[in-house]
Amino acid sequence: MATVVQKNGIKPLSNGNSLVHHQMQNITGYEHVEVLNDNEECDSQQNNEQNVSCEPDSEQTEIEQNIEEPEIDIVINNVVCSFSVRCHLNLREIALSGTNVEYRKENGMVTMKLRRPYTTASIWSSGKITCTGATSEDAAKQAARRFARCLQKLGFNTRFNNYRVVNVLGTCSMPFSIRISSFSARHREADYEPELHPGVTYKLKSPKATLKIFSTGSVTVTAPSVADVQAAIEYIFPLVYEFRKERTKEEKEALAKKKLKQYGEIPLEHEEADEAMSESENVEESWD
Repeated sequence: MATVVQKNGIKPLSNGNSLVHHQMQNITGYEHVEVLNDNEECDSQQNNEQNVSCEPDSEQTEIEQNIEEPEIDIVINNVVCSFSVRCHLNLREIALSGTNVEYRKENGMVTMKLRRPYTTASIWSSGKITCTGATSEDAAKQAARRFARCLQKLGFNTRFNNYRVVNVLGTCSMPFSIRISSFSARHREADYEPELHPGVTYKLKSPKATLKIFSTGSVTVTAPSVADVQAAIEYIFPLVYEFRKERTKEEKEALAKKKLKQYGEIPLEHEEADEAMSESENVEESWD
């Protein structure tokens, strides 16, 4: 799922001015009429030329302003939701009778997977279920209801209850690199420990979100909803824009590999993406 934060609205050039041509007639005895008409024609042509030359300039400046506004695509990588079926679940019976199920006795839970949407559910005997892996809020709710239906088909008296989205992980790539050292020195909310983590941790109170900002321009956002992820990106963009810098050749190559990885062609080897995956697996974090 991609959300465009800023969208270019380039207007087509339009020019409705046309030169006015006067047809002159030779009238004997009234030579001064021709002089006046020539002057009027010259004045009208000059005025029209000024209008023609001015209007495209104003349109051109408007187009240049619109072109300067970049487009940023926000990719939702993981939506974590939780719900309850309001009944006791026999994990051993689910492991023996269910499909695509793995029984983890040491953790006291069962994991069940779906293909469409591609999600994984962690099921506890108390009836609490956590679903991870969805790429949208609608897909997360659809997967949760399918998991409840699968348990109902196994003979449990399940009821879909207490559904809520717990966590949303989104990523985006700024069209420039970021001087994160200068950024962290300017903003007190930023926490930068290069010996522990390569990115800057920036926490927002409204909207409630946690951002990981990397020097390559990649930003990872963790928030309680998709709308909060978009709002956090819109909030942080003007702040990091002040500390922008051009990408090096190595950074451009790494960014190209990362984009290819999203289509399953190249394995993931970047530290910022590893951090994003580790945060997506942390399903116990809740937003109260």
